[in-house]
Amino acid sequence: HPGYHPENFKLSFSVRTNYMYGRMKKTLPELYAFTMCLWLKSKTTSGSGTPFSYSVNGQPNEIVLLEWGHNPMELLINDKVAQLPISLKDGMWHHICVVWTTRDGMWTAFQDGKKKGSKDNLSAWHPIKPNGVIIFGQEQDAVGGRFDATQAFVGEVAQFNMWDRVLTVSEIEGIANCTMPLSGNLIQWDDRQVDVFGGATKSPFESCEERLGH
Repeated sequence: HPGYHPENFKLSFSVRTNYMYGRMKKTLPELYAFTMCLWLKSKTTSGSGTPFSYSVNGQPNEIVLLEWGHNPMELLINDKVAQLPISLKDGMWHHICVVWTTRDGMWTAFQDGKKKGSKDNLSAWHPIKPNGVIIFGQEQDAVGGRFDATQAFVGEVAQFNMWDRVLTVSEIEGIANCTMPLSGNLIQWDDRQVDVFGGATKSPFESCEERLGH
C-alpha cells in the first residue's frame, strides 16, 4: 500500500473468550532489565484482563500484565506479583510503561508519560528466562496456550515495544506524548510479526491524534 507503515495497527479483542489472541513471532533473550511500553484501551469497567503475557518452559507467568476484577493492574515476574498504580477503567486510550530490573527487583510504572509509582523486591536477582512465547490478550497457563476466558483481555492493544534496558523518564514521556517515537530493541510493533487467532482483529491505528484524543 502507498503510505503503508507496518507499525500503525492495533489489535482488538471484542469479547471474553479462551481462544481469541495475538501471538508475537519474536521471543526474548535472557534479560536482567527491561522496559515495556504499549497503548491500551479497555472495553470493560472492571478487570480488563491480560493484555500481555510471556511464558517459558516451567514458568507460565514469567512476565504478565493483568487486571483482575476491581484490583489495580498487576505485574507478575516469575509468578511473583506487584500491584501497579495504573488504571484503565475510563475506557480511554492510555500509554503504559513498566520498567523492571533484576537488581533488587525494582519496578517503576508510568501512565501517559507520568511516573505513578516504584518499588523493589519483585523477583529480585531473577533473570528473565529466554525463548518463551509472547501472547497478547490472554494469560498462558502453559507455554503458548491453556487460556482461561476469565483472564482474557477485552479491549485494544497497540504500539507494544520492549527494550533490554531501563528507559529514562524523558524517553518514556517522549513516547507517550508522541514527540519522540522509539522502537524497542527487543520487540518492535510490526504487523508482520504479530499473528491473530480466534477472531482477534487488526485494524489501522494511525495517528497520535487518535490515541491522544485530539
